[in-house]
Amino acid sequence: MEYNYRKRISLILLAILVAIGIFYGGFQTGYSKRADAEPVSPKLEQGVLGDVDFSLFGDAIKTLKGNYYGIKDVSDQDILYGAIKGAVQSTGDPYTVFFPPSDAKKFEEDLNGNFGGIGAEIGMQDEQLAIVAPMKDNPAEKAGLKAGDKILKIDDTVASDLTVDEAVKLIRGPVGTKVKLLIVREGWKEAKEIEVTRATITIPTLDWKVVDGDIAYIQLYNFNGNAPSAFYDAAFSALFQGVKGVVLDLRNDPGGYLEAAHDIAGWFLKRGDIVVREKLRSGEENYLRANGNQAFLNLPVVVLVDGGSASASEILAGALQDQRGIKLVGEKTFGKGSVQEVEYLKDGSSMKVSIAEWLTPKGHQINKKGLEPDVEVKLTEDNAKSGKDPQYDKAMEIIKKEITR
Repeated sequence: MEYNYRKRISLILLAILVAIGIFYGGFQTGYSKRADAEPVSPKLEQGVLGDVDFSLFGDAIKTLKGNYYGIKDVSDQDILYGAIKGAVQSTGDPYTVFFPPSDAKKFEEDLNGNFGGIGAEIGMQDEQLAIVAPMKDNPAEKAGLKAGDKILKIDDTVASDLTVDEAVKLIRGPVGTKVKLLIVREGWKEAKEIEVTRATITIPTLDWKVVDGDIAYIQLYNFNGNAPSAFYDAAFSALFQGVKGVVLDLRNDPGGYLEAAHDIAGWFLKRGDIVVREKLRSGEENYLRANGNQAFLNLPVVVLVDGGSASASEILAGALQDQRGIKLVGEKTFGKGSVQEVEYLKDGSSMKVSIAEWLTPKGHQINKKGLEPDVEVKLTEDNAKSGKDPQYDKAMEIIKKEITR
């Protein structure tokens, strides 16, 4: 079935963009506002929990209200929201989340970028909170945080039992204040505390240059609303200069709008080629096909990826890998490929629910698996300190060979 955007704004955000400032969602994900959702009845419909004896819930609440010493500080509304939150968390999916009214309002504010933070995205990796990607020229990067860093504590709060949303609430805060993160990194002998000063986050979109006279190097930092027009300007300038090959750098790009990934894919793929497949829980699939200008269709291309490449980055990289055999160079990508929709409940609360997952054109599961590079090149701490970039060097080596064939 052909893909239908329906009412989705189609954000492909990874988990909760911690402190980036414009995206807050889950992700590399499709996103939908459902303001017209049917009101939810306070009574469970018959059979909604199958054969479960729901009177157990009533007995538990009665016991809580009759015995808990601090019950005077707990409202019935708090109990209801806690119960809903527990039900949602039973899915084990970090991107399916319940927001009480106050948090739902913050969620909306975050979608519009009205908060300060550290300029990094977090998600769950191997069941641990982790930095997905620090954003260029923002506090997280300046403080030394790296993609793949595991978060053990946020200030004095142990992170092991936190959801992504709870961690985000702790990391966000007023501009100019500080947050301490206890971090463990591959290759470190022990965890280290990194202090980051919150700021108003600036989101870079794209940098590009012509290398060695005939290679366009395009580094895409995220798939925000400006990405298609920024890519258009860079691509046409590069073509005007007569480039013979393209290196597309998607490292530490956490994603953004599905439409942006679709638009940019149209530069590289034939019209009608599948860009991404959406698999619903019913097993039905929707297809999103390229319909762009194909301007880079006949040029050799190499794509740089790493553990910070997520969501929309994985959709674009997977499409180029599957449809044209374009080589991915670097490290395995993050693995965020689930689709979320937001349902608004009648009291102002809301739920973000994973309803489907993204697959590459050949059916490769992105979610929790990521994309394997065709040419694996690790970037070490020593490389970073010395300013060397062996991943970039390998990509340039490959593209030069492709050009001279």
